[in-house]
Amino acid sequence: MSKLLHLMRRGTEFLGCEVAIMCGAMSWVSERNLVSAISNAGGFGVIACGAMTPALLDAEIAATKAMTDKPFGVNLITMHPDLFELIDICARHNVSHVVLAGGLPPKGSIDAIKGHGAKLICFSPALSLAKKLVRSGVDALIIEGSEAGGHIGPVATSVLAQEILPDMAEVVPMFVAGGISRGNAVASYLEMGASGVQLGTRFVCAEESIAHPNFKQAFLRANARDAVASVQIDPRLPVIPVRALKNKGTEEFTRTQVEVAARLDAGEIDMAEAQMQIERYWAGALRRAVIDGDVENGSVMAGQSVGMVQVERPVKDIIAKLVNEAEAALAH
Repeated sequence: MSKLLHLMRRGTEFLGCEVAIMCGAMSWVSERNLVSAISNAGGFGVIACGAMTPALLDAEIAATKAMTDKPFGVNLITMHPDLFELIDICARHNVSHVVLAGGLPPKGSIDAIKGHGAKLICFSPALSLAKKLVRSGVDALIIEGSEAGGHIGPVATSVLAQEILPDMAEVVPMFVAGGISRGNAVASYLEMGASGVQLGTRFVCAEESIAHPNFKQAFLRANARDAVASVQIDPRLPVIPVRALKNKGTEEFTRTQVEVAARLDAGEIDMAEAQMQIERYWAGALRRAVIDGDVENGSVMAGQSVGMVQVERPVKDIIAKLVNEAEAALAH
């Protein structure tokens, strides 16, 4: 066994794959084609449920199962109004791993997921929360720093890894995410105690990704500094920042926040609905960019590692390159 596979062993055994490289759940991008390709190439694909209806998720899982016999996961957002129905759909399909994102798991959700035999993975933006989640029964954690694309926390990956890994790496499998695009970074986090890594931005320009050619071209042209975090306008409407390439769509989000906050003030909607409207805005804006190719007015979610995405290539080549780079780094 190579040093890399030795360091990844806990992660690969937990996920049931050959290399402990997860694909981040990216709405409209992490669907049947990309997810199955990653799992078939030895990594671990994750379907992004996002704002999908239960019927859509049901169809997506079935379609993915038809394209791969390897394990894959499903990412659910905690604020989804049909969360427990989505959990039931995962159970009916015997989905092996569920990733919960977007805040603390709601009451009963951990028991519902684990009661069906699935392994539960959650995001941990701080050491105190990591300990709390593990006490609650979470099976593995993802440390995701602010360099990542899409919804982000305020702290850098490198800082979170130093804060959380020394205390938690022996307790549960830990996966590091945010700003990772090359194998030497993978190797360094494994040596710090991580069981594996998660990459999103790196896989957007995979040949199997259904992202519109305009969306992929935006990635291939971009530099790290082009991927900026959204700004929260109203402190009464807590919005998880989103990192995307700066365009007209980022300005439109500012206007959307003002409109939603006004409806909240007028009593037309409650806080839960206000936050769900923000989530729907992102789902719609992301669809305009990913599927329709409107990279000016849509949301081009990207991590700061986007500057290292320079060519479109098959998933198996992306994973092989990461593995080769990591093994070379460990050999030195």
